[in-house]
Amino acid sequence: MVIPSPFVYWAQSSNSVSLKIDLRNAETPNIEVLENKIKFSAQGVGAHGICKYEFSLDLFAPIRSSKEGDQCINVKVYENRIDVVLDKDESVWWPRLTAQPQKPAWLKINFDQWKSEDDGGSEEETRDVMKDYPGMFDKLHKEELGYRKEDYKKVYLIIYNLFQFIGFTYVMSVMIVRYVKLDYASVPGTYEHVGGAMKFLQLMMFLEVMHPLFGYTKGSPLVAFLQVGGRAFVLFAMIEAEPRMQTKPVVFYLFAMWSLIEVVRYPFYIAQLYKKDIYILTWLRYTMWIPLYPIGILCEAIVILRNIPYFEETEKFTVSLPNEWNFAFHMPTFLRVYLLILTFPGMFFVMKHMHKLRTVKLKPKIIIKKCK
Repeated sequence: MVIPSPFVYWAQSSNSVSLKIDLRNAETPNIEVLENKIKFSAQGVGAHGICKYEFSLDLFAPIRSSKEGDQCINVKVYENRIDVVLDKDESVWWPRLTAQPQKPAWLKINFDQWKSEDDGGSEEETRDVMKDYPGMFDKLHKEELGYRKEDYKKVYLIIYNLFQFIGFTYVMSVMIVRYVKLDYASVPGTYEHVGGAMKFLQLMMFLEVMHPLFGYTKGSPLVAFLQVGGRAFVLFAMIEAEPRMQTKPVVFYLFAMWSLIEVVRYPFYIAQLYKKDIYILTWLRYTMWIPLYPIGILCEAIVILRNIPYFEETEKFTVSLPNEWNFAFHMPTFLRVYLLILTFPGMFFVMKHMHKLRTVKLKPKIIIKKCK
């Protein structure tokens, strides 16, 4: 069995080499440095999903050792990456990272920290490579195929997440302002005032099913479809299709739960795209679900339950025999089965999945330091 390698982004100064290992949720990585060779292995989430990743690199020159013979290495494990800094044995610029001229496909250049020998070895300021060294920048781009494409993906994802954040903030703001002005009398008119915006935002969320298919984000398209599709079913088939349900108080509470979740989730994604670890945002993202998810699922279940007699009366979406397709479908029976699956197995699966993510995301960062 071939063990995949994670993407590794490298940069250097005159005194050190930095490696950024693109591996999320890494479980206690094993890193060995032997003079001019580095070995890495860890379980985590990378380009091949959740599995074990490893790599080995023969470095261009030796790494500095302490008096005890240990290699000088500084490792910081974050939720979305692993940073490794190696002290060079001699303060010289390396023409490349590896001893061999051939570069592995998974080894990339870290443009955020890239410096040149012409910088004079400055450790305090990161130079603008595009401005100061345009020729070098174009040369590096030729080696890093797809770099500009990755930039376009990032810009698109930032715009999408920002748009959704603004949209759900608008929905929540309208609901709050109306409640402050009219008190409980505003509740029956919730769908009339924000239903259109909520429907548009929900349709936009189907893009999140396409993102992992196109490689824009990591994750399972099936899981994303089940989550987005479940909401769409409640919104369009249960609320939009039955006018009597639109004035029920449960719609107000359901929209409030959805909006509260999203006004935290989308800024969290934007921060991740900028590789910013904002602890309060991460904590809210993986803590707010504890009360909000059960309440939201309960509200969805109430909507479905209250719709059963309405659909028995109107026979909407029900297909009766005989017909040319020789097919029968009874919507109220489907709703009862759907309700049974949503309330018990569905809630258990969602809560278990989020608890696992919370355990991983909020665990303390692992910092390994040697040879100061």
